[in-house]
Amino acid sequence: MVIYFRHRKLQKLCNSRREADKRIGLKMSKKLQQRLMELRAADTLADISHLPPARCHELTGNRSGQLSVDLEQPYRLIFIPAEGPSRVKKDGGLSWEHITAIEIIEITDTH
Repeated sequence: MVIYFRHRKLQKLCNSRREADKRIGLKMSKKLQQRLMELRAADTLADISHLPPARCHELTGNRSGQLSVDLEQPYRLIFIPAEGPSRVKKDGGLSWEHITAIEIIEITDTH
């Protein structure tokens, strides 16, 4: 899967293990690198597990249209589909089989 970043600072954090270690700590930096590796290796978002350990899931409410994967509790890696208008299933959720590129927008505690 192709990964884009909302801004350069976030891209640097995600692509530099040294920067991530310094800014978010060793444990979370390691988990971030693991999640990015899983996302890059997937052909589509449907290839990412909905169950632990990654627990990829769609968000609701004011974060509708966004997705997240777990990092270190309570932090999540938040992203959106990057290519054009997203296909939507009959139940209103995103069609994960058609998502081949994402844009990482932030690392945050959504709770």
